[in-house]
Amino acid sequence: MSRRFPSSARPNRAGPAKTRYHDSVVSLPRALSKLGFCSRTEATALIDQGRVMVDDRPVHSPSQRVDLRRARIAVDGRSVIAERPLYLMLNKPRGLVTTRRDPQERGTVYDCLPPDLPFLSPVGRLDKASEGLLLMTNDTGWANYLLDPASAVPKTYHVKIDRIADPDWLAAFAEPVIDEGERLMAAAVRLLRAGPRSSWIEVVLTEGRNRQVRRMMKARGAHVLRLVRVAIGSMTLGDLDKGGTRRLSAGEAASVHKIPHADRGEVEALT
Repeated sequence: MSRRFPSSARPNRAGPAKTRYHDSVVSLPRALSKLGFCSRTEATALIDQGRVMVDDRPVHSPSQRVDLRRARIAVDGRSVIAERPLYLMLNKPRGLVTTRRDPQERGTVYDCLPPDLPFLSPVGRLDKASEGLLLMTNDTGWANYLLDPASAVPKTYHVKIDRIADPDWLAAFAEPVIDEGERLMAAAVRLLRAGPRSSWIEVVLTEGRNRQVRRMMKARGAHVLRLVRVAIGSMTLGDLDKGGTRRLSAGEAASVHKIPHADRGEVEALT
């Protein structure tokens, strides 16, 4: 049995993402990040240390803007050349944080990456207790398209909760959750399987609020026991080993721009 979410549940969507994030004039830290050299935080530190030059002149201000089409950028006297775009899928284990360096010295997702890769940034985040599909890339335009709510790229999660997900409880997700002043909405929710005291449900999101699935479950009286992201658009986790990585094919990377978008007034709660 399926239930249509009413049109009042329709999230705001403005169509495919614009190409504003492809502008070539950017701050110097962002330029070093877009070139796949390092993170913006690391770039700022390099600039503060006087190790970065633009057009053969030392730069000491992270606010300086450069034109990526023309500027000659060097770090420690070596030219920074744009890396070839790389798209990587990681099956993130629980217990790792999605950051490059952690002040608390916890394990990070970078511990899973093969050596000798260019600098890659995670596309969004999975919190420490969550697991599953995490994309990493040095293509900031591609990453921003995936993260832009206007792109409405679906992210699919399998979630174990500490209650029985009966039809009435599932149908309640037709209405948004208001939590800490934010409007949280699922595109679809359906039951996968149920035990005597718990259930596995599938949740599809087209927006990416901080800890959104956990907050939505808590607002509906459920505690998340396990949370696994299994798909982003048509890219699925499949049988990738925990902690394992694989490179996306060119077709997989391009597929995010070809996702058919259903009328947001017709998303369903399947029971």
